[in-house]
Amino acid sequence: HVQLVESGGGSVQAGGSLRLSCAVPTVNVGANCVGWFRQVSGKEREGVARIFTFSNTAAYAEFAEGRFTISRDNAKKMVYLQMDSLRPEDTAMYYCALRQPADGICTLAPSQYYVWGQGTQVTVS
Repeated sequence: HVQLVESGGGSVQAGGSLRLSCAVPTVNVGANCVGWFRQVSGKEREGVARIFTFSNTAAYAEFAEGRFTISRDNAKKMVYLQMDSLRPEDTAMYYCALRQPADGICTLAPSQYYVWGQGTQVTVS
C-alpha cells in the first residue's frame, strides 16, 4: 500500500518562493505519473503540474507555466514542486498524487489519480 507524504508548505509574501516535497516510494520503480494539485475551499481540485517518470516529461497548468517546476530525485524517492514568483491567488492546499499507468496516460486530471497525500497548505500574502 503506497502512501505519499507532502511537506514544505507555509506562508510567503507575494513574489517569494516555496519548494514542496512529496515522498513517493515507487518513483524509481516502473512508470509513475506523479502530479501536484491544489484546492481552495469551496472550489474543485485543479492540476498544477505532473511528471511521467517513464519518459521523464513534465506538463504544467497554464497558470504554473514559467513559474513552477516539477522534478524528481530517484535516489531520495522524492518529487518536488518549486514555486517561484508566487501570487496571492496561489494560496491553496497542495496535494501530490500518484498514478501508475499501464496505458501510458499521464495528465493533470485529478480523477485519474488513485493515491493522494494529506496535503500541505500554501499561503501567499
